[in-house]
Amino acid sequence: MTDIQEQLALLRRKIARIDKKYESPAPAAPPRSSHPVRYFAEEIFSGEVVRTEAGEHFETERLWERHRRHGCVDISDLAELPEDILASLSEGAVPVTRPAGWAFLDTETTGLAGGTGTYAFLVGVGSIDEAGFRVRQFFMRDFGEEASLLSGLAAYLARFDVLITYNGKTYDQPLLETRYRMARAKPPFQRMEHLDLLFGARRLWKLRLESCRLVDLEYQILGVERQGDLPGEMIPYYYFEYLRTKQAFDLAPIFHHNAMDILSLACLTAIVPFAFRAPEKAKVRHGADLIGIARWLLQSGRQEEALALLRRAVDLGLPDDLLFRTLWDIAVVEKKLGREAAALAGFTELAASRNPFRIRAYGELAKYYEHRERNYSMALEMTRSALAIENTPELRRREQRLQDRLAGRHTARLPL
Repeated sequence: MTDIQEQLALLRRKIARIDKKYESPAPAAPPRSSHPVRYFAEEIFSGEVVRTEAGEHFETERLWERHRRHGCVDISDLAELPEDILASLSEGAVPVTRPAGWAFLDTETTGLAGGTGTYAFLVGVGSIDEAGFRVRQFFMRDFGEEASLLSGLAAYLARFDVLITYNGKTYDQPLLETRYRMARAKPPFQRMEHLDLLFGARRLWKLRLESCRLVDLEYQILGVERQGDLPGEMIPYYYFEYLRTKQAFDLAPIFHHNAMDILSLACLTAIVPFAFRAPEKAKVRHGADLIGIARWLLQSGRQEEALALLRRAVDLGLPDDLLFRTLWDIAVVEKKLGREAAALAGFTELAASRNPFRIRAYGELAKYYEHRERNYSMALEMTRSALAIENTPELRRREQRLQDRLAGRHTARLPL
């Protein structure tokens, strides 16, 4: 081989090495799934298939030990809650019960509309015991397991005296009662007292928080921010996908969502009822929350207690719209309690500045000066001050009556 041929051969080998270095790799085959095509619930969740007289269903259980926390609440504190803590919030329906006798219930359903076509495919029940907080979940792997799920749930609830839910009186309990009747079975709820915590939470926080949804209170009150949570509106879709594919890995976010709802419900039960059990000792840092409790006390006829909370709320600080409403409520309560001087001071303060209650305050002052002090000139001045803000037939009639009194033409006392 000549020199030129050897050089050409060497050059070809170099070019081949360069081409091999920079050539595109062959496309890799798609990775095979590490999961079987069908992976059933009992194969990935710790739990067991439970057999009842109505068939089979799946149950799983999760425990939060006593030493753990959920946001600002210690799990160990749940077992030490006072036995009468639910009495005030339930208006005496739940007088004295041990925390171990409470069942915290939440459902996951095939739709949010309710009705006979909506199934509760997952029902979680939380309970307090010596070990901590326990959540038992009842799951139907297909529609044919509903009767067995309902039977197992009824048997499990037999050990509890009180049912605690969040919006359960409106949604969960009626839905489950419908499912029991559809299955020709007796609902287990008649013997249980039912406390729906939603109503107490709204009383306490609706004036301060934009939303009282459970997940929002979990973040705002407990200080818990869920990671990778499944939105509630997506849960029916995930369940129907499971029914179609039998791929149970899709169920994990649903089981987690349900368990977290129940745990948060229990921890809020350690907060909300305390505020209504002893309102004067309520450890509340926001004036708006105190007003929520005070309004509940007013509805119950506990005016002195309500008045003390309203004054505390003003001292803590309030936004203007809520402040003026609270000042009005304070003056009205003082008047009902017969403390005219305090009521007069309150109405005078409201009349001195621009606010939504200014006209009504002038009206109260006019009534006081006319009927209590017989000072018709001052009553007329208050009435005209109100008329300068808004001209109404009622104020015009009062103005005319006071003018007649001052002119000496009043012959009989007319109704207000």
